Amino acid sequence: MSQSHTFDNHPVDPTDNRDENWRNDALDLTLDYGMQTIAVRAGQHRTDEGEHSEPIFTTSSYVYASAEDAAAHFNGTKTGNVYSRHTNPSVRTFERRLAALENGERAVATASGMGAILTMCLAYLKAGDHLLAANQLFGSSIGLFNTYMMKYGVEVSYVDCFDNEAWANAVQPNTKVIYCESPSNPLAQICDIGFLSKLCKANDILLVVDNCFATPALQRPLDLGADVVIHSATKYLDGQGRVLGGALVGSDALMQEAFTVVRSGGISMSPFNAWVFTKGLETLKLRMQAHCDSANQVAQFLVSHPSVSTVHFSGLSDHPAHELATAQHHMKNGYGAIMGFEVKPSTTNSDYNDEKSAAWHVIDSTKMISITNNLGDAKTTITHPATTTHFRLTPEARAEAGVKDGLIRLSVGLEDADDIIKDLARGLDSL
Repeated sequence: MSQSHTFDNHPVDPTDNRDENWRNDALDLTLDYGMQTIAVRAGQHRTDEGEHSEPIFTTSSYVYASAEDAAAHFNGTKTGNVYSRHTNPSVRTFERRLAALENGERAVATASGMGAILTMCLAYLKAGDHLLAANQLFGSSIGLFNTYMMKYGVEVSYVDCFDNEAWANAVQPNTKVIYCESPSNPLAQICDIGFLSKLCKANDILLVVDNCFATPALQRPLDLGADVVIHSATKYLDGQGRVLGGALVGSDALMQEAFTVVRSGGISMSPFNAWVFTKGLETLKLRMQAHCDSANQVAQFLVSHPSVSTVHFSGLSDHPAHELATAQHHMKNGYGAIMGFEVKPSTTNSDYNDEKSAAWHVIDSTKMISITNNLGDAKTTITHPATTTHFRLTPEARAEAGVKDGLIRLSVGLEDADDIIKDLARGLDSL
């Protein structure tokens, strides 16, 4: 005889839970819950085992009650899992939770952040279309657009992310997607998402915003008018540099197109990685508050140091996008924790009398900060973009993106801010 169980006051009948488990959520999202509650509880459905923590479904395939049941799942007349390249309960939990945090109808998880960007291209662009993007992008994104999308007939052009007039002037009759990062990599520059949304709606263009640096803890681009949000979940959504993953968030219709690409192309997220990201989301808001608090302190140190010529960080009151960032970011004093700063060549030491050698000296003088190209980690990381993340770009392309030889990118972690400042001072003080 089957038994009926109740978990969190929701009755569950284990004899009739295939479709229900697909739809049910442990948190009733029609109620007005805050972001932290959503981050901890949304997206999960409980099995008839009654588990409290989210399980990891390490399975490639699924079992059906009969041949007829299997056929119904495959032809879509019955909702459920078919194959883990298509759907997986652990991945679905992460997707549901992230979609709830971004105020999106649906999320689609991918194997990496670049996998999410590739999915966006394959879902929304075809030969003859025009992709309009910001100059200030991650180097691999530019490489994907220029090397592969152009190869398959997509026209690509770039404008300064902060120049609204340039965006408007660059729109063409065949422009189908406007793509930007806000904040951008590595200069943490800000796009006017509201302006871009109006521009896109007036011209029947999709607005895609990479929200990797801000995360929904600071900014929700969909609320500002974007159509699709992109994430490298590898960064802050995990927060500890453990696994790779990406995601797209938007309307159900747009995400169905993305899902079809992921399903057909095999750009799917692994169940274990999805579980790691789901647990990471539980502390996202708390971590981002701590990241931002320390980043504000570090930026103030850098801007006052005589060996630093420029600090690219919208949290500084004299930054040209400070007011815009304040308006777009809903966390008070939350401007992210990524910043670029430019180092002056030494006037007293011939070993560091050019921008590159001076920047390398600052990086190499650190004893605690990790020299790595990853970011969004609990550990502070530092890198030289011109010779790492953007080294494949031509000198001209790097110049257009503002990636100079003296530029250092810093991802402020969760160590004591004073210790981060002391570590940076070792090299800066000795130039």
